[in-house]
Amino acid sequence: MTFGGAYAVLPYVAQQALFHYGWLKPGQMMDGLGLAETTPGPLIMVLQFVGFIGAWQHPEGLSPLVAGTLGALITTWATFVPSFLFIFLGGPHIEQLRGNVKLTTTLSAITAAVVGVVMNLAVWFALNALFPGRAAIDWFAVVVSAIAFVGMLRWKWDVVPVVVGSGLFGLIYKFWL
Repeated sequence: MTFGGAYAVLPYVAQQALFHYGWLKPGQMMDGLGLAETTPGPLIMVLQFVGFIGAWQHPEGLSPLVAGTLGALITTWATFVPSFLFIFLGGPHIEQLRGNVKLTTTLSAITAAVVGVVMNLAVWFALNALFPGRAAIDWFAVVVSAIAFVGMLRWKWDVVPVVVGSGLFGLIYKFWL
């Protein structure tokens, strides 16, 4: 159980999948995070990706496709069942907790911690995008990031065209230059 939504969970998932269990490599995790950011519901996309790729690469006697499919299905089940139970069992009691000052103070402290966790994910994502594989700096990524940042900050560009445009520039750069 976590507080703070998807971006509070993703650093933990990345740490466990990459460093504790060794299911994925940093580039694969970046692919999963990038895939998730193209759709609503980034948490479930990343978790399914990690479950599928982790099981695909470590099939333990099954075919990789069967293992990957089972990994994605188990990940989906383990993501949603506790949430639904928490909502259905705890939902009727939420209004009783609204006036509890101690609980409100605790949740405020948790919110502050979640901001730090989300910042940790942003730094990890930036480091792996700008220095892929801990290699030399990727100047193309730096330039595209700077243009997108300035455009959204100064000219109030909408996020969707920035993501689509950055993706298209990346494809052009990768395949035609």
